[in-house]
Amino acid sequence: MQIGTPLAYISLIVLFISSAVAQEVQEGTVVGLDERAGSITIEQSREAKVGTNNPSTSSSDKFAVQDGLLFNALHPGDKVTFRSEQINGVNTITEVLKR
Repeated sequence: MQIGTPLAYISLIVLFISSAVAQEVQEGTVVGLDERAGSITIEQSREAKVGTNNPSTSSSDKFAVQDGLLFNALHPGDKVTFRSEQINGVNTITEVLKR
């Protein structure tokens, strides 16, 4: 009986699922652009869970940018829909659209 083979399959499934989750579409508002650092700060709304009395909250997250041309296209206050993923351990925007 080979234990390594089932573990390899499980590892691949976990990798696939985590990659799919990382590509989830997110929405937010651009609150800062730092072209020198190559990052954009986006405030994302966090909806309250059903059945709780907690109001929705928001948080700002800093993302690295793959395409430097985004700095010409985005401005603070822009509403955006975007995808991000961990690239070399850094949360990086891979796709962004103005709403």
